Amino acid sequence: MADARGGPQVYSIAAHRGFADALVAGLVPRYSDGELGLARLTLLLPSARARRTVSEAFIRHAGEEGRAGLLMPRMAVVGDLDLDEALGPLLDPLGASEIRPAIDPQRRMFALARLIAEEMGDDAPKGATLLRLARETGATMDRLLVEDIGPEQLLKDEVVGVFPDLSAHWQDSIRLFANVQVKWLAWLGENGVLDAAARRNRLFDKASAAWKANPPATPIVAAGVTSAAPALARLLRVVSELPQGAVILPDFDLTMDDAVWEELGRAGAAPTPQDTAFARDDAVTHPQYHLKLLLNRMGVARGEVQPWHRKGMTAAPPERSHAISALFLPPEASKVWVDLPPEKRRLSGVRIMEAANPEEEAQAIALLVREALAEPERRVAVVTPDRPLARRVVHHLERWNIVADDSAGRPLSQTAAGRAFLLAAEVMAEGARAVPLMALLGHPLVDGGMERGVWLRRLRRLERELRGPRLAPGLEPARGEIGKLAKKRPEMAEWWGIAEAQLLPLVEIDRDSPAELAELIDTLAASAEALCGEKLWAQEDGRTLAGFVEEFRLHAREAGFTVAPRDVAQVLADAMEERAVRPPYGGHARVQVLGLLEARMNRADLVICAGLNEGVWPARGSVDALLAPPVLRALGVPGGDFRIGLSAHDLAGALGAPEVVLSRSARDEGGPAIPSRFLLRMQALLGELLPRYEDHQTIALARAMTRSEAAPEYPRPMPKPSAKQRDVDISATALDRLLGDPYQFFAQKIMGLSDLDALDADPNPLWQGNVAHEILERWHKARKDDPSARIAPIMEQVLDEENADPLIRGLWQPRLQKALEWIEETVSGYGDREVVAVEAKGSMHFDDVFVHGRADRIDRFADDTLGIIDYKTGKPPSKAMVEQGFALQLGILGLIAEQGGFEGLAGEPGAYEYWSLGRAKDDNPHGFGYVAVPLKLTDRQQGLLPEDFLPTTREKLGEAIGKYIKGDAPFTARENPNYPAYDTYDQLMRLEEWLPRQADEGDAA
Repeated sequence: MADARGGPQVYSIAAHRGFADALVAGLVPRYSDGELGLARLTLLLPSARARRTVSEAFIRHAGEEGRAGLLMPRMAVVGDLDLDEALGPLLDPLGASEIRPAIDPQRRMFALARLIAEEMGDDAPKGATLLRLARETGATMDRLLVEDIGPEQLLKDEVVGVFPDLSAHWQDSIRLFANVQVKWLAWLGENGVLDAAARRNRLFDKASAAWKANPPATPIVAAGVTSAAPALARLLRVVSELPQGAVILPDFDLTMDDAVWEELGRAGAAPTPQDTAFARDDAVTHPQYHLKLLLNRMGVARGEVQPWHRKGMTAAPPERSHAISALFLPPEASKVWVDLPPEKRRLSGVRIMEAANPEEEAQAIALLVREALAEPERRVAVVTPDRPLARRVVHHLERWNIVADDSAGRPLSQTAAGRAFLLAAEVMAEGARAVPLMALLGHPLVDGGMERGVWLRRLRRLERELRGPRLAPGLEPARGEIGKLAKKRPEMAEWWGIAEAQLLPLVEIDRDSPAELAELIDTLAASAEALCGEKLWAQEDGRTLAGFVEEFRLHAREAGFTVAPRDVAQVLADAMEERAVRPPYGGHARVQVLGLLEARMNRADLVICAGLNEGVWPARGSVDALLAPPVLRALGVPGGDFRIGLSAHDLAGALGAPEVVLSRSARDEGGPAIPSRFLLRMQALLGELLPRYEDHQTIALARAMTRSEAAPEYPRPMPKPSAKQRDVDISATALDRLLGDPYQFFAQKIMGLSDLDALDADPNPLWQGNVAHEILERWHKARKDDPSARIAPIMEQVLDEENADPLIRGLWQPRLQKALEWIEETVSGYGDREVVAVEAKGSMHFDDVFVHGRADRIDRFADDTLGIIDYKTGKPPSKAMVEQGFALQLGILGLIAEQGGFEGLAGEPGAYEYWSLGRAKDDNPHGFGYVAVPLKLTDRQQGLLPEDFLPTTREKLGEAIGKYIKGDAPFTARENPNYPAYDTYDQLMRLEEWLPRQADEGDAA
């Protein structure tokens, strides 16, 4: 029906006017009724968030007018697919039964996964990868359906024409997509459902036809809707032509020159024979491009758009819109920047704030918010697509009891309830390895029904025992440690019984055999609820988790989808990442933290646009996973850079606020960050005129809150314990540390400090040495009773008892076995010597100090002298190290043997050997294992002569005892820089603080 007013009624609210407030300021006088107020008016809004924004604007307007009450219009939501919002009842009434219902997204994902698996056959991926491919297929389908493009259009001549020029992987993707689409359409028909995007199009078309045939008697106004979907554009055209209808666009630039408007490109207009509706040179990244596309699809000329002459309470100066227009000029038009008059580039009230890193940026933003809230009635909005940055801002505001919820929400997988559920899935997937097991049992929601403090104390005792090299999966390692702990603490067994009862269903399962996904989710939900109690489902994230579990389980069971338990954690993590948990309303009335979608139509007195770095705002342009860009262009679908234009429009709208702060950080987690292209354009336009915040007190305050005054220079540690504290024993292996790095001896022996192993740590040399020593000790003892005893079965038994990880065993055990077999062969073939002691403990008193050690093996030679042998899993000390006094362990053991310190062994030490299990240097047929003597045996070698070994050791031992144990010398850190020290105590001695300074002083000297 043609509009009697002479064409479509389309309006634009300029960026500087403030959309929501300006909208309300114009609607009230235009549509209000003396008795019914605005109750007869129907507003079509883009999203539920927009509905709330407009409602607040009506309330503010009523307060400004001094009204006691206000009958507001009916607000119908068009719905935003990006926000998972459905259409409101106005456009989707309950009686619309002739249009088939929309398929549930989860059900569609599982159905598509099954069709893809059937199409690909044996080449089909499994588990999480298959579901990811199904999601990508669904996203591509939606991208086409929103544009009213059906799969049959893949056969268009334009598409077929570009097909041969594509690479093989793109051709395979298109074939897969097309074949799946044929089966998918048949599946939809059999099940009587539609894709959600297709159903929306039909509902829009139905409403368009109904309103066109029978115009409603009450006014309908579409406000803030900028989606250029063809079906929605047709509906907006009908609304604009209704007798009392109108379409009101946000931030549409009416001041743009016609030449600039043309430079934006064809924007969906009818293509020429040589080109498509979307040309390569279309300015899709321009903030006005999607509005031009919308107008073209509505069939509305730019000259038909009228200005909305009302302005809101938070309006900026009119010059702001001119500057915004100039800021985003396309390339050719931006040449006029050099001649722009001042009023065209005036951005007073807009400032840039650059922080050093995201943490400093968040702290500075929080300070700006707090400062703004000190002024009565002043409203603040923080707008950013960077979710981690938004959460940082929220947490910093909590310091001042300012509750500012992040309305964009956060993924379910990052909430407390979601993380607990995922940890249970990780325990199932990884077979209760130490890291996920301890993370689950230590989760804040987990208490097993007992007092939380008691639960944690018992958990920490078990965790301490499980630390160390990676253990085999399953509960056996934990059971073994609980058995040892329960001997002294019986309550540990009771605690473990509670935990194990809930963990068994997760672990007693074949992780490699496919199982019904629905059954696995049942198991996870039962175990997680038993560990957490009702707290798992209590809060907002728990309720979202409950809904997710019900839906996912229902559709997984309906589809009969199977997955190996080892993949279940990844399957759930991918699905939960897409489910956002938005906080309930109830935060601070004047503070909003918003994402880009949620910020549309919003306005505040101070708007802080945060995270303005390239790759964040705007986000990187994406490429469709299944359809190549030339194919999308041939189909008439906007390219991947289209969303850059949307984010530019979001920034342009935010720049219309009275006061704007554009914030970025110079670095992010990955290194130096590149400023957003929008900021760079602003700097190019304004140059030195651009106000900045670098030297503003806000940045200074943010830095002051996170950085204390420079600490005084930390001196080289030289602790001087008392004589009583120095009265300690010395082990054979400790003399090296006492001479080379006394501080390490002080920290370990006098202070009693040792480093804490990590959970699931890589096998370190200490663990490997202990395992090798245990194997050799048992073998030597077994040979006393049975000279033919073999070492391989003993090795298997020890590794089984250690619960060694299968991967570690697979990598290390073969080489260990080769070296052990070499020892077995060598020792069994002895003729001139015999093994007389294994793991022999010895001690002596030297200058009234107790000195002790353990000899891995002692052999007796034919001349009745003793050979001291030490096993090494790696490279043994060199002759040079022994000569320098850094490897005197064998010498200490020789002194003990000389004094008869090994019980039951008499004789003079005559040989000192290291037996290494490393790669052999000679013609050893086993490939691993060799003997190294740390002394000078020939004239061509360096090192100590055998006859000088014990005297030198005795001298060094006496020197160390006299200086550190009996004397008062300080235990200086790294006293001997040539000592090859471990790094165990480097952090404790704050090595990096004083060592460079020490080196500089040495160079200067």
